Amino acid sequence: MLKIAAVRLQIAVTILACLCLMLAPCFAQQATPPPKADNASTAKPDAQAVQSQPDQTQPGQSQTGDDQKPRETLKVNVNVVQLFFNVKDKKGVLIPNLNKDDFSIAEDGRPQTIKYFTAESNLPLTLGILIDSSGSQQRVLDMEKEVGGAFLKQILRNNDEAFVIGFDVDVDLLQDFTNDVHRLQAALNKTKINIGGGNLGIPGAGGGHIPTSNPRGTLLYDAVYLSGHDMLAKETGRKAMILLTDGEDQGSQLNIKGAIEAAQKSDSIVYVLLCADRGFYGSAGMGYSGEGEMRKLTEQTGGRLINVGNNFQKLRDAFDQIAAELRSQYNIGYTPDNTKLDGSYRKLEIKSKQNYKIQARAGYYAGHTQD
Repeated sequence: MLKIAAVRLQIAVTILACLCLMLAPCFAQQATPPPKADNASTAKPDAQAVQSQPDQTQPGQSQTGDDQKPRETLKVNVNVVQLFFNVKDKKGVLIPNLNKDDFSIAEDGRPQTIKYFTAESNLPLTLGILIDSSGSQQRVLDMEKEVGGAFLKQILRNNDEAFVIGFDVDVDLLQDFTNDVHRLQAALNKTKINIGGGNLGIPGAGGGHIPTSNPRGTLLYDAVYLSGHDMLAKETGRKAMILLTDGEDQGSQLNIKGAIEAAQKSDSIVYVLLCADRGFYGSAGMGYSGEGEMRKLTEQTGGRLINVGNNFQKLRDAFDQIAAELRSQYNIGYTPDNTKLDGSYRKLEIKSKQNYKIQARAGYYAGHTQD
């Protein structure tokens, strides 16, 4: 019995040894580490390559879809200046279907190389409606509410947003960013004439001289500042303000220069619908002088001043013109040869080779992040 058991044990040991020899290559194969990549950085995108992508397309190559638009990385990492503008003939009719070769652009008088060019009609729009509810607007405020509400219903599309600011002795955000036309219209409709006193400080106005001699009555320039600096500067894409006002400021902490600078730094186009009830100023024994400053504001930002008085139809036509211009813009972009980000103001000039009229902002501040 002992001999049989010993034989069986020997056979078992032999079988176990054979199995170990057979399985050894399998264990060795599993334990072999995978080959290392030649360069670990190949797993990550090259930041420099990403930045240069928009320049890889040659001038003769066609572009379609998103390839026509500047990459987000380009806006953030490369000093690129972009402008939205309109082109019109001598009669003021909008000119469509132009291309990059129809234009030249100069910064401070020096020609620049156009990097990209598109016709923008569907790019999302961010819009600010600024409505004057000071005493001088008593006879035109209801007209502004009705026509302004209809305009918002006409202009806003799914990806667009708007806000409403009312200004008189105070500046109030009546409706924050929304795509809901009903909420925007409700904000306009609750605007009421306010000629009473208000708080001395305006949150977000960024300091500045507080008037001591002039009474606070229409904080127009402060409203433009707040709309540009606090609202639109944080947004991207196409941006515009539409002011419903007679253009008279009284008591703002800022002057017209500060208002223009805030609008320019937020890359916003400013339109002014001059709803001036001249009869109010005549009956009050006051002179009217608001148009000149509003013209400066619109010309410097690429917008337009439209004088509608207290005429309902003129106001509706003016809103129609603005809607057409906002949906018929061109977008041009370039990398400036002056690479200093020193905060200085740079003058811009776009010219049409067909001598069409260009409606564009007058310049920008270097070092200020575009969009």
